[in-house]
Amino acid sequence: GMMNWRQQHADYPANRGHRVALVDYLAVRLCLDGLWIGRWCREIWNLEGTLPALRDYLAARPAEALVRHALYQGRLPEYLASRARELVEERSSLTAWDTLADMVWTWLHSPVAAQPGTHTVHGSTWRLFRLAQHLGISGGELRALSAADLERLLDPLDVLPASVRGALWQCAYEHHYRDALINALANNHGRWTGRAPRPRAQIVFCIDDREEGIRRHLEELNPRIETLGAAGFFGVAMNWRGLDDREVTPLCPVVVTPAHEVREVGRPGAGAELALHDRRRDLRDRLRALYHGIRRNLLSSAVLMDALAPAVLPVLAGKLFAPRQQGQLAEAVGARWVPDAPTQVAATTAEPDAPAMPERPRLGFTDAEQADRVAALLRNIGLTAQFAPVVVLMGHGSMSQNNPHLGAYDCGACGGRHGGPNARTFAAMANRPVVRASLAERGIAVPADTWFVGAEHNTCDERITFYDRNDLPEEADQALRELQRDLDRACALSAQERCRRFASAPRDPAPDRALRHVVGRSRDFSQARPELGHATNAAALVGRRAMSQGVFLDRRAFLISYDPTQDPSGTVLEGILLAVGPVGAGINL
Repeated sequence: GMMNWRQQHADYPANRGHRVALVDYLAVRLCLDGLWIGRWCREIWNLEGTLPALRDYLAARPAEALVRHALYQGRLPEYLASRARELVEERSSLTAWDTLADMVWTWLHSPVAAQPGTHTVHGSTWRLFRLAQHLGISGGELRALSAADLERLLDPLDVLPASVRGALWQCAYEHHYRDALINALANNHGRWTGRAPRPRAQIVFCIDDREEGIRRHLEELNPRIETLGAAGFFGVAMNWRGLDDREVTPLCPVVVTPAHEVREVGRPGAGAELALHDRRRDLRDRLRALYHGIRRNLLSSAVLMDALAPAVLPVLAGKLFAPRQQGQLAEAVGARWVPDAPTQVAATTAEPDAPAMPERPRLGFTDAEQADRVAALLRNIGLTAQFAPVVVLMGHGSMSQNNPHLGAYDCGACGGRHGGPNARTFAAMANRPVVRASLAERGIAVPADTWFVGAEHNTCDERITFYDRNDLPEEADQALRELQRDLDRACALSAQERCRRFASAPRDPAPDRALRHVVGRSRDFSQARPELGHATNAAALVGRRAMSQGVFLDRRAFLISYDPTQDPSGTVLEGILLAVGPVGAGINL
């Protein structure tokens, strides 16, 4: 029968010193749990004043003291621990504490409590049930096993050291994922038929695992769209200086030091627009510098807060309660205040005989250097024939309002920065007639009606920006407009797929609603990780897209385009593998 612990609680602990230590320990725990802030708000900051009050309380309620002590020590089985947690949360009556204390006292004096490794109904049955589910063992098969067999099933969970047990589960998980992936690829084998019909459009995405979803959706929406994968700097290692940049930024893998510089400059005939842009930008920058200077000053910051509070309050309220609308309004106001000016990239050097060195980067590339880089990328991805009317180079980047590791979301091949300038520069090179002629001499005949377009995909809010659209010929512009409709739909479907992982997302949203949600997340400064990018990266696939086309890879795989028929010596494959290994390791880290 159950022992009446109330008659014997004076023996637990054995002496008065231990009892006082126990009560003090519980008192401190109650303070840390915040359970007594309301009752003892005057003394909560004074431990000497709080402990006596709590000590008196616990001494008058020994049943609660016993249960809390056993719960905090982690000595209770799950069925007792769950009941204890319920009493702690509900602030239950003395009767409830007395009943549970009887059960706890009985448990603490049972032989099972003294042998923590013993299998019990409450301690082993649930784990055995879950393990049988994972192993596919039915209830009848489980009941037919002997006690020794059941213990052998539980041994990996109990007998092995924690370090070995963790490694075993990790290997088992990786083995399970690898088998599922290879099985899917094996069943998908044999789909390659070449590019018999000319694709309607071709898009070269970065190999980034986050681009897998939008590529899959695009191909499902329009089978005549071909997607390829290449490192997001597109073979153009350069120092980039945008129109509003004060300094150059290296856009290339971190192990590469650029020897060339490319700048964004105003287009000919756009002097007035460029001058207006520069004036407004300079005024904006001066106001920002003045604002930050005032707010950092001890005296002026107090005056500034009082003066700007009425104007800042609606902005803060918008950020809190309507981040998507507030972000769109801020962008519209910023674009109106500092209007964009027509620009182009200055990628061709005016000094072809000047050496290009990392110590002294040369402004622009020579014609031969441009042809080398364009030919190298096209051969690496196997795109040397059957060019579509429009070939998009899709760089990528991300945005966040409050993420201290923002660079981890941008393009790793661009050194943790946006890859749009690389895509724009590559397209400008590939569209030059002199480069096209050099490509033809190397066996890569690009049709006259094919046009390369630089673009950037924001992987956080699914927005796509195209560059230099005014340069497109009429046929290419029409093809790009048709492609953009499919891209818009694919972005919405990609947002819908991503919402499965967001706790704040609506349940089973329609694509358009999901897109609004991810746009709102990107502008919400309470979202420290609005994208959750790279969280499940697991594999890298090197080969033609037909190897994995149609397979649901759940945004977990790098997709690197490679055509073995154009690489008899394996040189291209060697270079790809040497690059993919460090990139994948860096992202996983």
